[in-house]
Amino acid sequence: MRRALLLPFCLACVPAAEARDYGQQGAVFPVIERDLLEQIHARLTAMEKSGETERLNQELQQRTAARVNRPEPVAGLIRASAARRWNFDPTITLETDIRGAKGELIHARGTRVNPLDSVPLRAELLFFDGDDPEQLAWALSQSRAAKLILTKGAPLELMKARQRRFYFDQGGKLIRHFGIGAVPARVRQQGRALEVSEIVLPPRQGARP
Repeated sequence: MRRALLLPFCLACVPAAEARDYGQQGAVFPVIERDLLEQIHARLTAMEKSGETERLNQELQQRTAARVNRPEPVAGLIRASAARRWNFDPTITLETDIRGAKGELIHARGTRVNPLDSVPLRAELLFFDGDDPEQLAWALSQSRAAKLILTKGAPLELMKARQRRFYFDQGGKLIRHFGIGAVPARVRQQGRALEVSEIVLPPRQGARP
């Protein structure tokens, strides 16, 4: 019991802490930092007055237009020097159930489905380098119904000059999907599979044998 009373007694003997003024220690400067939003606003206003904003907008538009007209070429492709042909099976295994508009089950999860059974490939796919005159001439000499797919070149310029619709394999997704390594190449339906061909063109004029 005596120990229990000892702690309050000791605390009572401690003198109250006194607040003291230690004076000014070192130089004191006023806070002059401007609000971040004010700085951004001032910067944008200055850019607009100087014409820098308009210049940057024009540069962005020019870069965007250039990228649309001439997308990044598909990397890793070469001009075909040896003919290759193989079959590509488009069959897929469904990861989820496929249901109709009324919720009826059409295909259950895990079912193997060949898209060609319901959606045939009605037109050949021709992949080629639009900057290569021989490849371009080859593509234009094929069936008028064929889809012309560039792996390099300027699709808008070609559409205007040739009065044909040209596509571009952005990022090489189709090229990788079919395993194509050289162009020109053709993809067409053969029964329930797709036939993929890399086609050798005659040597370029003036090229060494």
